[in-house]
Amino acid sequence: MTAPSTPVAKNAIELSDVTLRYATKNGQIEAVRGVSLSFAPGEFVAIVGPSGCGKSTILKLVSGLMTPAVGTATVGGVAPRPTGQVGIAFQNPSLLLWRTVLQNVLLPLEVSPAHKAAYRKDPAPFVARARRMLAAVGLGGFEDKHPWELSGGMQQRANVVRALIHQPSILLLDEPFGALDAFTREELWLALQALWMGARPTVLLVTHDLREAALLADTIYVMSPRPGQITLRREVELPRPRTLEGTFTPEFSEIVRELREHIGGVRTRIRAEELMEVAS
Repeated sequence: MTAPSTPVAKNAIELSDVTLRYATKNGQIEAVRGVSLSFAPGEFVAIVGPSGCGKSTILKLVSGLMTPAVGTATVGGVAPRPTGQVGIAFQNPSLLLWRTVLQNVLLPLEVSPAHKAAYRKDPAPFVARARRMLAAVGLGGFEDKHPWELSGGMQQRANVVRALIHQPSILLLDEPFGALDAFTREELWLALQALWMGARPTVLLVTHDLREAALLADTIYVMSPRPGQITLRREVELPRPRTLEGTFTPEFSEIVRELREHIGGVRTRIRAEELMEVAS
């Protein structure tokens, strides 16, 4: 099943020849250099690459948390800024321990300028939607539990629902499943895909997991070591919804092989012989 068309101008993301530098006590560090990306509205984009290559920097540029030193970043034709139309989920769920799962999920509605007035006036439809979304990711019956009563995978499910509850037009995901075991991670891939196919936000996923990128994304960008540059753009034309069984097909394996081979060609290699000499 292919994604339905979406009006082009509404939430398109553009990075044009962007360079960003960090100031440190030892001088400036160039995090990314000359990066140009374009995301269509409703597109699911993944960025992969070696550690420290600037993947998370791209996410911060798109969110408006950082501004480029050179080049331009725009969302819908204007400079990005943190708003209620952006949902963010990180590797650490960061759920508030004193609030229940349902109360954590509803938090964006309490603070979002676009939703808080309607939520205060009549919370019932929002609560009902939160319950439906929690049930869809396997958390039905856990709404009144606290985060410390849940497993790590369950907390991350709630974290993803919280990022989507206010129906953001852009969803930013920074290694959201990196700390989970393989089986839980695979379950959450499918849950995220289902939630995305239902709401169709524009998604930017930062990940080290090449299978995760290939299963979820429409387009995958590979970055070089710092200063990060785009070295490959790979479209994923596998039909949706994608399944775990599909990750064992030759077509899927070829995408992962191509990504792994390309990253292996640009990363700094660890040489076992040299390590053995140093250790001896």
